[in-house]
Amino acid sequence: MEKALKQRDINLVKVVLFGPESTGKTTLSEQLARHYNTVWAPEYAREYLQDKWNNERKTCEESDLIPIAEGQMKLENDLALKADKVLICDTDLLETKVYSEQYYGGFVDPKLDAAAQENTYDVYFLTYIDTPWVADDLRDRPEQREEMFNAFEDALKKYEKPYVLLKGDKTTRLQKAVAHIDKILTEKSNLYTFSQNL
Repeated sequence: MEKALKQRDINLVKVVLFGPESTGKTTLSEQLARHYNTVWAPEYAREYLQDKWNNERKTCEESDLIPIAEGQMKLENDLALKADKVLICDTDLLETKVYSEQYYGGFVDPKLDAAAQENTYDVYFLTYIDTPWVADDLRDRPEQREEMFNAFEDALKKYEKPYVLLKGDKTTRLQKAVAHIDKILTEKSNLYTFSQNL
């Protein structure tokens, strides 16, 4: 079980789109993947929970969280092998942990809790709630967007994750994200060159 929640150790810049539902994470994931000619890991929970809704007319339950987390990590690890320099992740296990806390009275499975803290990424892009709310079968808290946003930002601060706040329209967000990823790529390249010259 624990192994299923661990990241593949691979030399990539790993980026997470992080934040409440309907804040443009998937749109930006697709834009960044196109920009860097790489792959992006979609949010496994959406497919899993949409299937559950279609087949059973049920929404997410506590017992779904570990299967969702395992599915997310398998997706991320498989796609890491296909990525070129940068892997864009539409979510991560810390996001699953925040949802677990918010929806189930603070409960988080200990395995999910540990993995959410141990897995590492080069930068989190925290997407702000200045995008229009788009309803679907799974989204359910339009009136609590600010509260949910604060929960996500608090988690990043609590676990000292490197993050950048993205606001504004699609173009503004993309430009800011690209500037940060380019900076990380340059720093990693310089570090590699330096180590080769030692």
